[in-house]
Amino acid sequence: MPAIEFNMGFFDDKFHDVGYRMRVIKMFPDEFAKGYELYKTGKLGPDDVTSEIITDIRYRKSYGWYLLDPAKTVKFNINGSDLPIFINALPAILDLDAAQELDRKKQMQKLLKILVQKLPMDKNGDLIFDVDEARDIHNTAVAMLKRAVGVDVITTFADVESIDISDKNTTASQDDLEKVERTVYNSMGVSRNLFNATGNIALANSILDDESTMRNLIL
Repeated sequence: MPAIEFNMGFFDDKFHDVGYRMRVIKMFPDEFAKGYELYKTGKLGPDDVTSEIITDIRYRKSYGWYLLDPAKTVKFNINGSDLPIFINALPAILDLDAAQELDRKKQMQKLLKILVQKLPMDKNGDLIFDVDEARDIHNTAVAMLKRAVGVDVITTFADVESIDISDKNTTASQDDLEKVERTVYNSMGVSRNLFNATGNIALANSILDDESTMRNLIL
């Protein structure tokens, strides 16, 4: 009979408020409260580790596990494997989170504007305005635009050039995030059309595929 252990450190990691944490524990079967008490008193460490050093990071993975009553617990095994379904998608999901954050920054950057004031020079290349006058011109522009959102001001005597190293292919650039998103579904072995159908045939096939997976769990 498969034995199931639960790490009591879960409650401390997820619920930092002590009062709320204890209310959550009371929602679980009584043996969880017993296991949590053993955890807090340092009695759930490995056999070769004393309670004085259980906080050492080297022993965190082996500390806090409590054996639940085998007569009251059950494990569902799908396709003869103990690996959770969709576990292979975790790295792709992390990549998707990073890509979405980068995409948000790129979208915010598109909203920003920079007003460049290039002060003129005479035919000999000498400054027409002195430094104090240039500062007044800059401050005037800043004062005019202080209520504008996402607008910065640069005042300079030098030439200003923008260098864009991004992909000039608009279609390819817009598809970058979709490529990462498709990787998530590919790693799970399911079609994205199951959640966002673009055709009736693709959706029907996706449903059949997932029904075949869930059939084992139902049985």
